[in-house]
Amino acid sequence: MCSGRVDLEFILRAFANGQDGVFIGACHLGECNYVTHGNFDALANTYLCKRILEHIGLNPNRLRTNFMSGADGNLLADYTDAFSKEIKALGPLGTSEGMDADEVKFKLKSARKLVPYMRLVERERLRVPEKTKQAYTEFFESDEINDLFNDIFAEKLAISQIMLLLGEEPLSTRTLSEKLGLNPSDVSRHMNTSSRQGLVRYDTTSKCYALA
Repeated sequence: MCSGRVDLEFILRAFANGQDGVFIGACHLGECNYVTHGNFDALANTYLCKRILEHIGLNPNRLRTNFMSGADGNLLADYTDAFSKEIKALGPLGTSEGMDADEVKFKLKSARKLVPYMRLVERERLRVPEKTKQAYTEFFESDEINDLFNDIFAEKLAISQIMLLLGEEPLSTRTLSEKLGLNPSDVSRHMNTSSRQGLVRYDTTSKCYALA
């Protein structure tokens, strides 16, 4: 299977299913077997997913993509052995990051809900004009893209997490703020936006927000 078909959803789903690390093997950049340059798509997804993992508090080193040819069996063994050792050193997912299993599951679930949105963002605002490894590295590691990603993802992730919590029970702004570690004013802003969109409603009796 072309590495370009390894969607963000596949990677996050693997972590959500309890995998401690995800390894992607791809063709050498510039040597795509399908003339689609799917390996560059894999590289872009790797950069994006690492940022997502880091943003939700998981070690981005739990994801690795290495490039090799079909004849590089020894190289594949070296790469996977080194990755396995690194993951064993990190321990089970969430342990070295200071999160319990429920917190890891919640954060991954909220991030997975944003995959369709992130696909659109990648197409419209995160396209690299030149297909070289240097261009992709400079693009995705630039301060401009880092700030753009943080602004876009932080906002959507907070709303996604709020929606998941409200799906369990109505909650006040203060409780949402405490559960998510967000500023109460930011929670109020998210609630006002979501209310205008018809996603949530405010119950004046309990003084809590609930899903509409």
